[in-house]
Order: sequence, then C-alpha cells, then structure tokens
Amino acid sequence: MSWLSNFVRPRIQALVSKRETPENLWLTCGECSQMIFHRDLETNLHVCPHCGHHLRVGPNQRFAALFDPDSFQRIELQGVPVDPLKFKDEKRYVDRLRENRQKTGEDEAIAVAHGTMDGLAVVVACQNFAFMGGSMGLATGEAMLAAARLAVLQEASLITISATGGARMQEGILSLMQMPRTAIAVAQVREAGLPYLSVLSDPTTGGVTASFAMLGDITIAEPRALIGFAGPRVIQNTIRETLPEGFQRAEYLLDHGMIDMVVPRKELRETLIRLLDMLRRPRAQGPAAGAVIAPTDVLAPEGPTP
Repeated sequence: MSWLSNFVRPRIQALVSKRETPENLWLTCGECSQMIFHRDLETNLHVCPHCGHHLRVGPNQRFAALFDPDSFQRIELQGVPVDPLKFKDEKRYVDRLRENRQKTGEDEAIAVAHGTMDGLAVVVACQNFAFMGGSMGLATGEAMLAAARLAVLQEASLITISATGGARMQEGILSLMQMPRTAIAVAQVREAGLPYLSVLSDPTTGGVTASFAMLGDITIAEPRALIGFAGPRVIQNTIRETLPEGFQRAEYLLDHGMIDMVVPRKELRETLIRLLDMLRRPRAQGPAAGAVIAPTDVLAPEGPTP
C-alpha cells in the first residue's frame, strides 16, 4: 500500500494535473491581435513590434522612459475631499476609488515627478487611464497646481502627458471647475518664462482637451492617438453625417493645424530634450542691434576696393 500511495499515485497525479503557468507572460495587441511576449513589449516601450500600435502605459513606465536614470522623484500630492457629493450609481464612489487604488497601486488618476532630462530640470505630470479612465477630478486640479508651483520654484520646464476620458462625473460641477484651475497652473508657468510642453496620448478627450492639454507652447501627440472633446460616435450621431477617415486621430489633427508634432514613443524623450535644449540652454548671440563692428572683425573683401 505504501508503494501505491508513495510512488504510483504521485506519478498518476503528475500526468493528469494541470501545470501552473505564470499569468501575463503574453499580451494581445488591441490593433492587430498579435501575441507579444511581455519582455519584448517592455523593451519596445509598450509599442507593438508587429503593427506599431502604442499601448497605454501608466506613470511608472512614463517616468522611467523620460527621466535620466535614477534622477526623478515623485512628489506627494495634497489630499482632497473624498466623495464630496456622496455620489452613488451602480456602486458608491468611495468603493470605486478603493477598487481602482487596489488595481493600479496609485492614489489617483494623475502622478507628478521632478528630475532631469539630459541634465535639464523638468517637472512631469502624467495621467493614468487605468485609474477610472484618467478622469479629471479635484485631485487633477491640485496636482497641476502643485506641479506648476514646483516648476516655478525649481525654474524647471513643465511637461504634461494626457490620457483621459474627460471629467469625473462622480464629482459633478467640482470636476468641471478643474478646467480653469489647470489653465491657471499653466499660466503660472508661462508668467515665470518657463516652457510648457503638452504630450497627448491615446485617448485625450473631454475637459482635459478643453483645458491644459491644448495649452502647450508645443503640443505633441503619439501616433494614432484619439484626440477630441466629444467622441466620434457622439459627433456622428449628432450631426448625422459620416466623418472623414481618421477623424480625431493625431495625424488628422496635425494636418489641420491643431497640434505641432506626431512623435513615436521611442523618439519622444529625444524630441523633448531637443525642444527643451532650444528653449532653455543659453546660445551664443551675435552683436546687438546698433553695435559698432570694428574693421578688424570683418574679413576684407577680395579684389580692389572701389
């Protein structure tokens, strides 16, 4: 009996039992449906190697990809009232917040960090679409004001990375009030003579598009990012007309002068550094207007003097 229980039974169980396989080793591209190994996806900055589709990423991946190695530090955002309207739909708002905090490991739909990019001081505010669709609530307004104040204090450039479905309905009118508050934050940076660059990822819609996302000195979008106020389906149902091909995509907006650049994620850091370098680093300047130039400073022309 011991032979059967100690040898035969374990061998039989090993044959019929399912082997445990680690989860999330393979991910499916939402555009081409190809399977991608998770390490290949991380190496490629979460861009599909088959079709170039830019998958959505959170603040941790964004900060690691943009800042100089080991140079950035997150800031702790000031707390805001939780559930100020005591809102409840299918479930209570406080329960939704708790679930999203457990799912993402983030306290809110936006995170702020400061550090350097190629030695240049920057403050980056990044939205997280995985947290309630990156919706803009009281916390977004506080985060933008904190980022702006820090940028002014450190004489740093401000960069925002938008990824949002718009205002947070659970906070009602308080959410809409964050549109002028974020615009004020941008104005504070601008008044200090500091650059503000806006990066639009997929999707950037609603009140964020109508406020700080489109106020950048330079506005950059990732390829094929959906950018607009209302969604294309809402617009089409409202005007009852067929929308143009690629409507509200980054390339369409670039062609119509709504944004300045469309930059793949692999080139985003280098592009931002190049822009900040032109805006922030001092340049050797020529003689001021009206300055007298000595004859020795100019090469004599060839041939006889007239």
